[in-house]
Amino acid sequence: MFRQSAFQYVSLLTLSSLLAACGSSGGSSKPSTPSSIAASSTISLGSSSNSSAGASSSAAGVAALIKLNQIGYKPNAEKLAVVPAVAATSFTVTKVSDNSVVLTGNLSEAQTWAPSAESVKLADFSSITAAGDYSLSVAGVQNPASFKIAANAYDALNAGAIKAFYFNRASAELLEANAGVYKRAAGHADTKVYIHKSAATSLRPENTVISAPKGWYDAGDYNLYIVNSGISTYSLLAAYEAYPTYFNAQNLNIPESNDAVPDVLNEAMWNLEWMLAMQDPNDGGVYHKLTSKAFSGFVMPNADTADRYVVQKATAATLDFAAVMAAASRIYAPYESTYPGVSAKMLNAAKAAWAWAKANPAIYYDQPADISTGGYGDMDATDEFAWAAAELYITTKDNAYYTALNPTSVTADVPSWGGVKSLGWISLAHNINSLTSAADKALIKSRLDGLASGIAAQKPASGYGVPLVNGDFNWGSNSGALNKAMMLTVAYELDNTKTDYLKAAQSLLDYILGRNATDYSFVTGFGVRTPQNIHHRPSVADTVPGSIPGFLAGGPNPGQQDKAGCTAPYPSNLPAKSYLDDTCSYASNEIAINWNAPLVYVSAALQVLTH
Repeated sequence: MFRQSAFQYVSLLTLSSLLAACGSSGGSSKPSTPSSIAASSTISLGSSSNSSAGASSSAAGVAALIKLNQIGYKPNAEKLAVVPAVAATSFTVTKVSDNSVVLTGNLSEAQTWAPSAESVKLADFSSITAAGDYSLSVAGVQNPASFKIAANAYDALNAGAIKAFYFNRASAELLEANAGVYKRAAGHADTKVYIHKSAATSLRPENTVISAPKGWYDAGDYNLYIVNSGISTYSLLAAYEAYPTYFNAQNLNIPESNDAVPDVLNEAMWNLEWMLAMQDPNDGGVYHKLTSKAFSGFVMPNADTADRYVVQKATAATLDFAAVMAAASRIYAPYESTYPGVSAKMLNAAKAAWAWAKANPAIYYDQPADISTGGYGDMDATDEFAWAAAELYITTKDNAYYTALNPTSVTADVPSWGGVKSLGWISLAHNINSLTSAADKALIKSRLDGLASGIAAQKPASGYGVPLVNGDFNWGSNSGALNKAMMLTVAYELDNTKTDYLKAAQSLLDYILGRNATDYSFVTGFGVRTPQNIHHRPSVADTVPGSIPGFLAGGPNPGQQDKAGCTAPYPSNLPAKSYLDDTCSYASNEIAINWNAPLVYVSAALQVLTH
């Protein structure tokens, strides 16, 4: 049976919601997102991408599929598909409209990919550049695979990935005009939040009431954490700083879409305003998190009425805050008329936080006995100091911050919520032409190039043609893949002769969108086979079938930390196959803002950088 085209298999219910989510609003000063963009995205009904194999297919059945990017490709992108190691040595691509053969190509030699223990071949169809719908077939593989080439390949994906942040807003009613069928009542006003005893001071004793509304729910739960908000908010701001023209043309149909500010910055402001409320105005320190004492049940936000607390000030949280506010100060400066005084307020807040951290350099978060929500503990703040110094230097042009950065001692790695030093390298790269003479531009380029070359070198050694190895599969592995891709695009922009970097980034996005051992496109609502049962309270508690669109699932995780609580078994213990599309699976199928954030960055980068 023919493998269904990602561009034919559309849920009208979900599509109408996506159009509401990413369309225009009447009278907006911003351009509307063309309906063709939304229509070119792929909305899953929960079917397997192999129409003869359901979601409970055996591992052998899934392994027999041709795997590729289920969303599509820009015309000049590298285009690869993973093919089972059958006897055939060639593949054929036909145009769907008239069934004409447009390419016959040679398959690579068979190679085993260790993370999935599969022997596979690669089909390279990069030479096809004309827009259209195509089918790729291989003798000995029952079902062809469909793909699309389009100039706007990632526009709807990018819009959906940002709109997911809107769907995770705290303190907000989501109206049908903006949220479609995912409308919901407001929850967690957070205008009455208590100071936890761990955060008490003489000026703000235990149980003092403060107001800290807005922000994004961190993940599948309803709590908010500064350290994870740090990297998440920064990644959106960095995407805008890198590609302002792209985001200026975008309309997400959020409540703020009628103003003069790009929607991605409007969305980020929702969280920035919450972050500002998390700083103690008396000393500049920043509370680690805003939380109930325990996780809520799987209820809608308005049904979770437990008391909420701000918990312990900590060095890492305070420095993450300082870095984000310093970056936001420069990025929002042109929008003074919409946000009067906010840029200056952010910079002052960043400086106050920096001063607190310098005076309290080793206060690490220690989970109180009566709190059982996410820890996000970090026992080393050297990377946060480096990141904050870099952002303050770029924004203020004060060389003292560059000295504090001590750049020769700071290496580059793939960022994560607990490892943020490379975020400073990203910002230095974005602003390399406006830095003071104190900056060592050669060092900036060298750090990023060294990291990118190491990542790109993993690609040709991979049977799947992706720079991922066994050690990359852990909690939130999909965000790790996208953070690799982000670093590759930043390095490529510094030297666009390094086309291998762009190809490796493309392969990592392809991996997320279907060229992986599970045959899932891991972004809800975008692909032929997407997660239907994410660990996300609103997606479970609402009355709409399936998952709210635009969220990135955590991805394969052989740790299987949730195994004891899941009645459904994981399909495999192999690193690249250890994924379970079940609500119980917080270890592989939860969503998180820091996982969606690099998806926003990378989809924008590849949309802009690939022609």
